[in-house]
Amino acid sequence: MGFTAGRFTSVNFGLTSILGLAVALAFYGGVWLVDRFVPWVDFLTTAFLRPQNLWTVIPMVVLFCWSGVFLTLKTWKLRLQKRAMSWAVVPASPDFVLTEETARAVLERIQGLVDAPGQFLLLNRIERSLSNLHHLGQVSEVSSVLRGQAEDDENAIVSSFTLVQGFVWAMPVLGFIGTAQGLAFAIGGFSGVLQGQEATLDTIKQGLLQVTSGLGTAFETTLIALVFALIVQVWMVFRQRAELQFLDLCNDYCQGQVISRLRLLAGGRGSA
Repeated sequence: MGFTAGRFTSVNFGLTSILGLAVALAFYGGVWLVDRFVPWVDFLTTAFLRPQNLWTVIPMVVLFCWSGVFLTLKTWKLRLQKRAMSWAVVPASPDFVLTEETARAVLERIQGLVDAPGQFLLLNRIERSLSNLHHLGQVSEVSSVLRGQAEDDENAIVSSFTLVQGFVWAMPVLGFIGTAQGLAFAIGGFSGVLQGQEATLDTIKQGLLQVTSGLGTAFETTLIALVFALIVQVWMVFRQRAELQFLDLCNDYCQGQVISRLRLLAGGRGSA
């Protein structure tokens, strides 16, 4: 599509921003259609279409849709990453032992499976460890390479959620800003009524009605922001949990299919 793929489960910033804006436009189009043709649910749509709310609600909708696109693409990428677990990169035969020569055959197989093995977390980890074995012939270094790569992969997974974490923080802030301005307008209008020369009981009552109406409108932005932030936060927690569980699967695979084969080789050399 002309965008550079993010590494592992990371996604492209530009692609997600464009898709997020498109989804936000579709969301507002749906809200407008529902408000026009299904008037009995206007209690849900009015908060998104009220003119005084738009300058804070629209950015919140964009951030929410952007987050949804971001997490959806990460879900798809994780599914693609998991496919590498079934490709039998290392022969499953119990008699297979990793040596400098057999490591070369495994590396050639990895290169033949996909165009860019470095984009696959499991393949990248195996490729780096076996490249070390093939070029240096040091069995003891393979475990160190795998451990170091596992730490780097975990850091990469955690940091890939930084953007969405920022959105979760920004949405409530936008809601509070909208609420604060709504409160300022409502209270400012009522103070104008009290300071008027013809302030009567009827005008004060009318001013109080406007204040209470304004307060309800003001708190709408905070309500929307908190609901959006809650949805994204829960969604993000489950996504991050799934990706960390995948890291555990990769660790188990490397332990069972790479390190365990090296121990056989080390024992053979020791007995020799």
